[in-house]
Amino acid sequence: MVSKKDNAKAMSQEMQHIIEHAHALVEATSGELDDRIKTARAALQERLVATRSGVDELEDQLLETVESADKFIHAKPYYAIGSTFIAGLFLGWFMSRK
Repeated sequence: MVSKKDNAKAMSQEMQHIIEHAHALVEATSGELDDRIKTARAALQERLVATRSGVDELEDQLLETVESADKFIHAKPYYAIGSTFIAGLFLGWFMSRK
């Protein structure tokens, strides 16, 4: 069984790969002289920097949320089972309506 830390690590690695590919795209277009490419390259570079810091913050928040949900479910399993059952009933009723 895959643990939540392994899932979070895989998600983080995938985001890092996406950021690396975007950075490679920026580097590949560095020799272009067109003004539109230069402005697009600068905008992408700014977004990459912002995204890198945002991914780290989001990853920390996600791990905290998962850990708190895990603690709650272990502390009160019947609440989690009951709320899941009610959510399933509501979802089934909502989907069966025409």
